[in-house]
Amino acid sequence: MAHQSEREEIEIKKYIDYKDIAYLKQFTNAHAKILSKKRTNIPALKQREVTNAIKRARYMGFLPYVAA
Repeated sequence: MAHQSEREEIEIKKYIDYKDIAYLKQFTNAHAKILSKKRTNIPALKQREVTNAIKRARYMGFLPYVAA
């Protein structure tokens, strides 16, 4: 687990697209779980948008539900 000072800043996009897999992978851990708002350090509204985009990408098959 990285400390707060060691974490890299994640750029917050204006529009979060479920097809942007490289961007959405920044918000998941090695086991494909969605990181919390405390870990990502983004506003609550954007966290909800990211969560919905990840769930849509999983449904469409772009992201895994569970990492192998």
